[in-house]
Parts: sequence; structure tokens; C-alpha cells
Amino acid sequence: MKTSTPWVLAFSSLVLLPLTTLAQNENNKDAVLPADLIDDPHVREELGVNEFTAPSIRLIFDDLAQLAPLPVKETKHAMQKRMPLDRSDLSLEIGFLIAEGFLAVQNNAFNDIEGIAKELNRYGKALGAGERVNRHAASLLDHANNNRPEKLKEELAATQKDVEIELVQLRDADLAHLISLGGWARALECAALAVDKDFTEERANQLFREDVADYYEVILGSLDPRVSERKHIISIRQICEKLKNTMTLAADEEPTEAKVKAIREQSAKLALLALSRGK
Repeated sequence: MKTSTPWVLAFSSLVLLPLTTLAQNENNKDAVLPADLIDDPHVREELGVNEFTAPSIRLIFDDLAQLAPLPVKETKHAMQKRMPLDRSDLSLEIGFLIAEGFLAVQNNAFNDIEGIAKELNRYGKALGAGERVNRHAASLLDHANNNRPEKLKEELAATQKDVEIELVQLRDADLAHLISLGGWARALECAALAVDKDFTEERANQLFREDVADYYEVILGSLDPRVSERKHIISIRQICEKLKNTMTLAADEEPTEAKVKAIREQSAKLALLALSRGK
């Protein structure tokens, strides 16, 4: 059974934030970032471990590696052609797209990378990180054409990092958490279905990350009220709370098929809400 690893949050010296933003994010002090989902080079060189450092989508997928291949087609979502108008929705969806990239690599579906790269480019421009994302999109296509899965993973992880950095510089750092959340929602949905279809206690243990669910629940409550009080964000936070409760196991308790089914149902709702744009 997994247990969360405590991690002390320190403030980054990368940017000087307005006092109102700092005060707002005082609520983040109770959000414990799972240590195994911190991308160390990124933390050390760019942001430091602080209230804007979000879990790495790549490490989320690494954590689920033994469940591969994940059922991508059975959980496929049609992305809307029209771009979302709200930046929080843009962030959730770009996280979803980065996760789709990891799923494509994991299932050797390199032909899907071109479409994902184009969409990432569009979303990056809309978020104000177009120049950074454009460089990664070109590299993604090159690595896909040359069948370099590890390089593809590195490039997808770098895309998340660079968008985060741009958001910090644009004083939109809260949105970095929504990018990570979008990636987790997509990964968890696939993983939960995979375990539900082929249950073993060992496989199920990969799902029971109450520390991750707790982290996102706390973070969502500490975002700018213009984001945290949106109807679908409130619903997403409630599902994170349910997931945390379902995933929490007593010291001598093992995962059950019933709990896995509950996680599957909740994660499916979470993924739909992440793409709902408040509808």
C-alpha cells in the first residue's frame, strides 16, 4: 500500500509576485506536493519547490507504467474544434493533450503525434506560450517520425515545464496546477479502467494515490476565486475529495474490486468535467 511522502514547500525566487497574489496563495501551505511527482531538474533550475510547482505529467505516467497498455480507445474523448474562451479551461485541456501524447507514446501510436503537436501549438498560442510550445511541437514531430519514444516523453515533459514557466512570468501561475490536473484526469481514467478490467491487488495499488487526490483538492480551493468558484471547478474539487476518500486505505487494508469500480466511475466523471468548459 502506498503512503504519501511529506515535502516541505519553499518559495521560489524566480519572480517577484504582487502581495495580493502571495496572500491569496497562503492557502497553498496545506497542499503537500507528492515528492515522487516532482520533476527534479525542473524544480532545481527553474521554479524551485513552491506553491506553483505542479506534479509532472510524465511522472504520473511513469507511476502507472506497469498497467500498460492503457485502454486509450475505450476512453477516447473528442476535443472541441472551437478553442475555449476561459484560460482555466485552456489549461485543463492542454494538460489533457499532453497526456494524450504520453498515451500515444506508450501504445506506440506515433501517427497520432502530429495531430497532438498541432493542437498543443494552438493551445500554447492561446495561453501566451506559443513560442515555447512551437519549438517543442517541431521536435515532437521529428522524434515521432524517427521512432524515438524516450525523446518524445522528454519533449512532452519539457512542454509542460515551459508552459508553466511562461504562466509564472505572465502572473498566471495558478493555471500550472490545472495543466497538471488535466493530465492526471486523463491518466487516471485510463488506468482505472485498465485495473477494473484486469483486477489484482498489485495492479490496484497503482491507483490508490490519496496523496495526489488530496493535493489537487487543496490546490483547487486555493486558486483565484474567479477560477475556484466556477461551477465545474467546484464539481472537480468535490470529485477529488471523493477520490481521496475512496483511495485512502487503513494500515492493514488492501484494495478491493468495489473500490476500483468506484475510482473508475469517479475518474470518468472527472475527465468529462475537465473538458466541460463549465457547461
